[in-house]
Amino acid sequence: MKNQDKYKKHSDLVWDIANLLRGPYRPPQYRKVMIPLVVLRRLDCVLEGSKAEVLSMYQQFTKGGMDSDTIERSIIHKTGLPFHNTSLFTFENLLDDPDKLAVNLKAFINGFSSRARGILEKFKFEEEIERLDEANRLYEIIKEFKDVDLHPK
Repeated sequence: MKNQDKYKKHSDLVWDIANLLRGPYRPPQYRKVMIPLVVLRRLDCVLEGSKAEVLSMYQQFTKGGMDSDTIERSIIHKTGLPFHNTSLFTFENLLDDPDKLAVNLKAFINGFSSRARGILEKFKFEEEIERLDEANRLYEIIKEFKDVDLHPK
């Protein structure tokens, strides 16, 4: 029963967010935004605990003159996670600069390790970021997603 309530809560929240897409999107198009954002938020939740360590390692390795492939392999090896993000952004701090939200969200996506970024690129979400920004919906949608706990635990 407890799990059922949790899933119902997540489901309701996702539909509330989907309602923000009305206007610029028709219901069959919601997936262009919802699926990539669910994936991004899930990845962000998984990386919460290792973010500071990854940023520290990234700075250290970059100063040491390592190439990007070696840096990526080293971070993955040291964290034990199959992916990481080297951008300064998380869902928590993306909203700190609303005027640059679209640019910062793209930087957040580009900060993922190559494997994760390859998956995210298949969604072609950068086009939707522009569309959401032009429709003045990006801030509200990111604000709602920021509070969704999609950590595997």
